[in-house]
Amino acid sequence: MTTQEVANQLVKLCREGKNDQAIDELYADNVVSREPKGSPMELTEGKAAVKDKTLRWEESVQEIHSATCSEPLVADNHFSIVMDIDATYKEHGRIKMSEIAVYEVKEGKIVADEFFYRMG
Repeated sequence: MTTQEVANQLVKLCREGKNDQAIDELYADNVVSREPKGSPMELTEGKAAVKDKTLRWEESVQEIHSATCSEPLVADNHFSIVMDIDATYKEHGRIKMSEIAVYEVKEGKIVADEFFYRMG
């Protein structure tokens, strides 16, 4: 798959709420995932660990009020998307968040992702 095809498929699956399927299909086994410095999940390495992180996040959500995912912006082997979510979390209450996600693709698989958002 090309970077554009990976990006399009990721956006499609995210819009359908199939985040774990996106990891299964599109992520490399040795993927590296980064969150903002100081966050509990600042660095996650490996497909299984990234999937576990995603499942733990899903379990922390009580209700999603709205969620959007922009069209991807592709440059060579990288792409970015904007994700907005308004959710009520079991432990933290209702939070609205907007983030930019940047992905790196090699040989048709996502090998790295990094999320940029304001903490607290």
